[in-house]
Amino acid sequence: MAKVDVKRGWFETVICSARRGQDARLRRSLEARAAYKRRQDGCLASWVSRSHDGQPMFLVQSWFVDEQAWRSIATSMEEKLGERDAFEHLLSGPPLVGAFEGPILSQTNDGNDA
Repeated sequence: MAKVDVKRGWFETVICSARRGQDARLRRSLEARAAYKRRQDGCLASWVSRSHDGQPMFLVQSWFVDEQAWRSIATSMEEKLGERDAFEHLLSGPPLVGAFEGPILSQTNDGNDA
């Protein structure tokens, strides 16, 4: 894996809830989208996590090199998956979606952790 040499990253966060009885289907759909993102250049990581209390609520986070990579991957996903990947009918309401710019910390340890 090539070393990433960037100073900032772009983070996408989605919080959503499944309709009653649709949580397994929603999770599979969210996992498929996260896997697609991870296979694209410019996506550093993407994962799905279910609420720890057993509620059908999911946190989806993706980490991109920059905003351009995020936009490119989102466009590509829409073109490739399109209607075949539609999962809005599985949601109990609109998702909370946010995009944030943040630092990508150095992956090397120079001993100055203080």
